[in-house]
Amino acid sequence: MTPIPRPGPDEYDPYYAGYVADVPPGDVVTLLGTQTAELVTWLRAVPPERESHRYAPDKWSIREVVGHLCDTERVLAYRALRFSRGDHTPLPGFEQDDYVREAGCETRTLADLTDEFLAIRRATVALFRGMSGAMTARHGTANDVGVSVRALAYIIAGHERHHARVLRERYG
Repeated sequence: MTPIPRPGPDEYDPYYAGYVADVPPGDVVTLLGTQTAELVTWLRAVPPERESHRYAPDKWSIREVVGHLCDTERVLAYRALRFSRGDHTPLPGFEQDDYVREAGCETRTLADLTDEFLAIRRATVALFRGMSGAMTARHGTANDVGVSVRALAYIIAGHERHHARVLRERYG
């Protein structure tokens, strides 16, 4: 597989610019395969009594953050799949707060959510590893904004980096 080049700023919504910028130089698919190790180590060390911790009353719990990572990665990878296959059907957006509220993460263990995240990430890596350069250069529309498949790979990687940092810095 040819490394996926970094997307240009015209390949994604400016909302995601911070995520894309947060991805270090190098092969993004390799990063997707290795970046979860530190986060998973951190998550596995969280004592059960801290799994529902929120650093502020209106913020998600640790479990909810992991559930959000799962849901968001699924949505973004699905977009990448559709667009990489030449599907030009515009896709809707999704409201992350609604997803978190309805996911029922507080009824699950952090270990279970972490295992789910790892399974989703393995599937995401396999998806991108199977794409040709032509596939990753394709574009589609999601939430009324154009996005390239390669930008979705970088957004997924940057999104995980962002939330891993927030968990370390704000949830202790």
